[in-house]
Amino acid sequence: MNIRLLSTNDSNAYRTLRLMALHKHPSAFASSYEEEKDRSAAFYGERFQSEDSFTFGAFEGEKLIGSVTLLKETKLKLKHRALIVAMYVSEECRRNGVGKALIAAALEKAKELDGIEQIYLAVESTNEPAKNLYSSFGFKVFGKDTRAMRIDDTYYDEDHMVLFL
Repeated sequence: MNIRLLSTNDSNAYRTLRLMALHKHPSAFASSYEEEKDRSAAFYGERFQSEDSFTFGAFEGEKLIGSVTLLKETKLKLKHRALIVAMYVSEECRRNGVGKALIAAALEKAKELDGIEQIYLAVESTNEPAKNLYSSFGFKVFGKDTRAMRIDDTYYDEDHMVLFL
């Protein structure tokens, strides 16, 4: 397995993985498949060039099997913070350390960035494997957003977690 920052050359593979994640696990993401299905690969490629966003990919050979994004806050009063978003590992590659390697890469990048003191993330409250992964790095739950998302007539709560570097 190889973990690296994604580039515009990875846009098609990322789009495929992202749409699969949104389709198979809608409660894990604020974005929906319906909102993103018509976005081009170039849309994601532009994001990969941002100075405030870092998307890491996990590769098995040439195949993208997981990804995570670290977003720096850009508002003056929030510049000491970053967010982890869009974490996903393809189902057939779970429980092999892929998620752990992705989170480790994102946290290493956060430590390299000037002024980042704390990292935030949100996770669907019943997603115990994800919560256990984040907790293993020292993330702590600091709040619950009840009925954070609604898909059709079902509501999903989110736990908000923070890691102080």
